[in-house]
Amino acid sequence: MQSPTPSTPFKRRSLFKGTALGALGAAGLPFAAACSDIESNNGSTQATEGFDFLPTHEDWPLPVQPDLVGEPPNHPSAFTSYPEPVQAITDLPSGTGSYELTVPCWGTPPAQDDPYFAAVSEAWGGTKVTLRQGDGMTYGDTAVQWVKADEYGDGIQLFNYMTGSFSNFQETVVNSFYDLTEIVQGDIAERWPLLAALPTDSWGQAVWSKDPDDPDTAGIYAIPMTYSGGQGNGILARTDLLEAEGLAMPTTVEELLEVSRAWTTDSRWAFVGLDWFIGQWFGLGGIDGWNWDPEQKKMVNNIERPEFTELMEFRRTLWDEGLMHPDAPTGTLDAAAMQEAGQVMFTQDNLVRWDDFNQKVKRGEAEGAVAPLPPLAAKGRTPIVTVSPGIAGWTFLNKSLSKEQVEEILDVANWCAAPYGTTERQLLEYGVEGTHFDFGADGNPVFSTPGVEIVKNPVNYKAFAQVDTFLTGDPDMVADRFEYNASIQQYIVEPPFQGIRIEAPAAAKAAGTTLWDQQQDIAFGRAELSSIPEMVETYLDNGGEEARQYYTDAYKAVYGEE
Repeated sequence: MQSPTPSTPFKRRSLFKGTALGALGAAGLPFAAACSDIESNNGSTQATEGFDFLPTHEDWPLPVQPDLVGEPPNHPSAFTSYPEPVQAITDLPSGTGSYELTVPCWGTPPAQDDPYFAAVSEAWGGTKVTLRQGDGMTYGDTAVQWVKADEYGDGIQLFNYMTGSFSNFQETVVNSFYDLTEIVQGDIAERWPLLAALPTDSWGQAVWSKDPDDPDTAGIYAIPMTYSGGQGNGILARTDLLEAEGLAMPTTVEELLEVSRAWTTDSRWAFVGLDWFIGQWFGLGGIDGWNWDPEQKKMVNNIERPEFTELMEFRRTLWDEGLMHPDAPTGTLDAAAMQEAGQVMFTQDNLVRWDDFNQKVKRGEAEGAVAPLPPLAAKGRTPIVTVSPGIAGWTFLNKSLSKEQVEEILDVANWCAAPYGTTERQLLEYGVEGTHFDFGADGNPVFSTPGVEIVKNPVNYKAFAQVDTFLTGDPDMVADRFEYNASIQQYIVEPPFQGIRIEAPAAAKAAGTTLWDQQQDIAFGRAELSSIPEMVETYLDNGGEEARQYYTDAYKAVYGEE
């Protein structure tokens, strides 16, 4: 799979650390049997807006209003106190079906006989949805096998970064999953008011075409996950350790390098990994590294730009000067644990861990403090923060289901879409009071140990969708994150290709994988910086030029000839 880009909206492997599940059988999933190919290698380009068959959007009034009002989706509003929840769905359907849903799991899968699962099943009307939990670290690759062999149950959840494992995801979708169009198009608010309240853009991102050149073949093939935006990933620093050494929080790439040199010794390091996130520090953005150059009037890949060499020189400097842990190339180090132990100063991670660390400190399980670096840039450039508002992924349903079965699963999804401030979301997010959580002195829910293991950490049913998302939790942390989000708005750069989804040809994907491996070789001293021109040539000759044409066609389709 290609390396994540700065615009990757969801990095689940960073969110949930834990013991890998090992063999597929340990996750309760059979190894997929061999079967015939269902996709070609030609790639696809798909519009995600402008359709007349999407669900008619109908606002769903929030039962409670946030305490801090932002500018969603890139600056979400926030609750600094826990509201008295209101029941969102008072006329529950009566569900009698039993279904299996395949979902990723990072860490140990929660036992299905835990009271949490019985409680949510009863609350949404009786339908039983058993989770088949696959190892999140390998989920994208193994999902290819499950889908080909039709061994994923009645539905499968895929986060969008996982789709790169499929040689042609567009063809996989239209060949394997249920076309929901006739069921969810038009006015659905009477039966599914919360699904009707999802942003139209989110439903548009659940559209695929059997023939992308023929709009009449387009249909809705999935239930879209929650629509959100903003900065998902960042670099977290141990601010308490910086202060103890008299070091200031870096505000430029050059300052980061100097602080890293001052911090690193023979037994502690600045980093254990620094790769997929930092292209934006050098002005490198775009989609899969592709940007339109208005002067050359052509699509240019980041690796063809001099800024890319600057990026690789920076990464190589970290390695050559011993600022990176010597075992970093193995990819096996737990950066979060090492930062918590004071062995590492900076970690690249999902910003969810900012709150996780804070909660550990408040519970007495850790010491210190972390905070994200501000937007950085090298050589006096203006920082950029790349964001890509959209959905995190989809729930796909098996095409062998009947219409009535699909409607029953949509009843469940509608219940799960209830936002913060509802009794439904409280149960989904925190579990059963007295078992999975209790209310703390400040009125906020506090997880018990079973609550963390069963409800907080795993995906469970929380990934179906939400009508709206907010910053929630510890009041101090919520206020800090809200202020941080406000501070980066001036640097946000929207990516190109809004309203279009591009899947490069298989050859380009394979070339991208090789390219990433070659970058790692340079960064970790296994190859020289002087090999960059040869690396670029190899990429372009083995799929890169094909990708250039794809992205050029897509750009012109959106913006016209320039």
